[in-house]
Amino acid sequence: MSTRERSPLRTAVALVSAVGLGAGGLLLGFVLTGVTLGVLVAGLGIDLPVTAQIVLSLVFVQGVGCMGVALAYLRLRPVVGPKIRSILGFEGVPGPFDIDVDVPTLRQVAIVVGGYVLALGAAFAGSVLVTLLQVDTGTNQAAEIGLENPEVLLILIPASILIIGPGEELLFRGVVQGRVREVFGPVVGVLIPSAVFAALHWFALTGGSATGNLVALGVLVGPALVFGASYELTDNIVVPALIHGIYNATLFSLLYVVVAFSDQLPDPQNSTAAVLALL
Repeated sequence: MSTRERSPLRTAVALVSAVGLGAGGLLLGFVLTGVTLGVLVAGLGIDLPVTAQIVLSLVFVQGVGCMGVALAYLRLRPVVGPKIRSILGFEGVPGPFDIDVDVPTLRQVAIVVGGYVLALGAAFAGSVLVTLLQVDTGTNQAAEIGLENPEVLLILIPASILIIGPGEELLFRGVVQGRVREVFGPVVGVLIPSAVFAALHWFALTGGSATGNLVALGVLVGPALVFGASYELTDNIVVPALIHGIYNATLFSLLYVVVAFSDQLPDPQNSTAAVLALL
């Protein structure tokens, strides 16, 4: 890229856009979830079961929040982008911003399989690291709910493939990674969105020490890099969406097995702790 293209202003705008788009999608989803639950529970006195609350959260966070912000960006950028660039005093952003959605080819299916193995391997390696460091990490809120309500996990398993993977990847890989790549190129274009993706999961953790949670988020960068690299290799958002979805579904499936069949496991406490470390 030329010096003009990599001006400090354009670099700053790209970084702010990356964080803002990612955080904005999640924040929108959380706010809509909170407002809806507040109206239904406090306003109308409707006692929603936990499973219904999880479904609402999935619809608003990954559906409306992540997908909505991503699609809005794709729609508004060609209209608003030139005006903003003119106001800020720089030009040169590449042509129309799009996200390819295609049926995976055989090569891309192989990348899905390989990426899934790598992501899961990174998660296992991370859980071992957390154990060795003996840090107090927080618990993923969805996993915590699943411990108390195993039926919720039966919703999260298919939802991982149908809405969580597609929603989060459309935003974080399709839009955030695509936006950063325009300025920084492919390598940094994968690294920065992966770090943003992991960092924003701070708000999904409950409990734990600050140090422990930072370690947990650092571990999450591993799978995120796999998602990002798979998108860079294929330019097909379906590929990282499948890897992410199947990866999440596997972790939730493991937790369900541990919770549902704890009485048949030789060491249920350590088994539960091991799966929670993965999550």
